Amino acid sequence: MNQDFDIIIVGGGAAGFFTAINIVEKNPKLKVAILERGAEVLQKVRISGGGRCNVTHACFEPNELVKFYPRGEKELRGPFHQFCSGDTIDWFEKHGVELKIEDDGRMFPVSNSSQTIIDCFLQATQKLGIKVLTGQSVQSIFNPEISGENIWKIETQTENYVAEKLILATGSNPKVWEMLQTYGHAIVNPVPSLFTFNIKDPRIKELPGVAALATVKVKDTKLESTGPLLITHWGMSGPAVLKLSAWGARILHDKNYQFTISVNWLNDVDADEAEKKLKELKQEHAKKAVSKKSPFDFPNRLWESLVHASGIDSETKWADLSKMQLQNLSNQLTNGSFQVNGKSTFKEEFVTAGGIDLKEINFKTMESKLHANLYFAGEIVNIDAITGGFNFQNAWTSGFIVANAI
Repeated sequence: MNQDFDIIIVGGGAAGFFTAINIVEKNPKLKVAILERGAEVLQKVRISGGGRCNVTHACFEPNELVKFYPRGEKELRGPFHQFCSGDTIDWFEKHGVELKIEDDGRMFPVSNSSQTIIDCFLQATQKLGIKVLTGQSVQSIFNPEISGENIWKIETQTENYVAEKLILATGSNPKVWEMLQTYGHAIVNPVPSLFTFNIKDPRIKELPGVAALATVKVKDTKLESTGPLLITHWGMSGPAVLKLSAWGARILHDKNYQFTISVNWLNDVDADEAEKKLKELKQEHAKKAVSKKSPFDFPNRLWESLVHASGIDSETKWADLSKMQLQNLSNQLTNGSFQVNGKSTFKEEFVTAGGIDLKEINFKTMESKLHANLYFAGEIVNIDAITGGFNFQNAWTSGFIVANAI
């Protein structure tokens, strides 16, 4: 027995819900269902932003916003002119959710709880009569060209569904990508993005929890990133590293996550300038122990570790520093080499670079160029962003455009 709908959305995540709600708000006559393979919907929304849900980012210019997307920068320019972060704020306010901006530009619900977003979506689907069906893992998709009828057929392990239009909002789902390949869609091979670097190094071994503003470069590449760097039990994390992992997702995958980074703890200060500054400090603090207090804008514990790594013991006074020690120290400060052996990903941060080839999508409607009445929303396509609310913004924008088109 077929269950009949005007529109079926596969994927009960952020993009799927946002698309469904916007469709029915624009056309209440349409019969819409969301199919979710898991027992719960909106799981990624629940855990995102440490359980607070980083809804979007306070960057309101489409031409600026696209710069946060390692994949999709060119394609998203048009869509962001239709629905940008300011529209996201308005949309949620109209649906009873107020957002706030944090110092780094990330935006969260004022409640500081992702449950607020989940409740907003669940109440809206209920009010609009959108069917939310869980435990529905799609086994096969038959397109109208195969059935000869003007409908899509979707088989799950328990039910058969038919719909005039099909929207895929399944995120990084290899099984769905495989089905699309059988219909001629090209899939850009998925690789992880947004991961932390595994580094075992005596200089940072005792420093988990220490953070500093730094510039990080991957040696033998053009990859470079500046921002807060966090030392962890397994290596290095924080926005500087996550940003680098997003922009370098393919390059670092090809290196099998074995590479060398250089860290400049003084950001834009080079080794010569650093040495000059150290010579001034040598004059000013002649009688003081070098390791006692950081003269730079980062924690004392990090300073102590870099001093020690430069061959300077904890009792050495500034006046007693040799030329070689000064050079070593300026090098540790501005060009410290660290060997990366592997990566760590966490569910909350997990994003994949890869998906449906962007050349096969009409970005005015998010419709497939190969098959009529087949649409895509969210991370199923080869678009991803750095951390900070940008991946959700892509979900809202693509969902809004699909809804508008339909």
